[in-house]
Amino acid sequence: MKRIVLIFGFISGALMCAFMAFTMFFVKNVGFDKGEILGYTGMVLAFLLVFFGIRSYRENVGGGQISFGRALGVGLIIMLISSACYVGAWEVIYFKFMHNSMQEWVQKYQAHEVEKLRNSGAGEAAVQAKLQEMKKIMALYENPIFNSMVTFLEPLPPGLIIVLISALVLRKRAKPANASGLPATQAAS
Repeated sequence: MKRIVLIFGFISGALMCAFMAFTMFFVKNVGFDKGEILGYTGMVLAFLLVFFGIRSYRENVGGGQISFGRALGVGLIIMLISSACYVGAWEVIYFKFMHNSMQEWVQKYQAHEVEKLRNSGAGEAAVQAKLQEMKKIMALYENPIFNSMVTFLEPLPPGLIIVLISALVLRKRAKPANASGLPATQAAS
């Protein structure tokens, strides 16, 4: 099991890192809202390896059978490895390469959020409250531990959904034996 979850987890993690870098490169061109859609689409595509990892485990280790619980466990481990790669890549990118440019990006993002809030009809008090909230979060975001925790929460929802769906689709029990003690397919021949 260890080999399968590591292979599929790290391949999925590498894909997530590549999609993150791709999204970060193009977010200036596509805008924040489309960049978010692009980012989550990349996560979902990378998490498709959870399905293939569970299937590989079922065929190679389980002899063609896997319970829902085992499939869920295998999928969760693959998802966690992939998410850890994503978080590690973000920490390196954020603190080593983009820290200064991220401050500029945050200001643009804050302006984008304020504009959305104003366009929705919110008053100046709501805008100022949102700005204060965003400033507090950015101050916390400078702490690598807080930064890691928040970043880990990004891939969690789509990852959990894909793990659950994959475990449900791929679960496969042994066929029940008939009165002769042989599986139903062997007893017929």
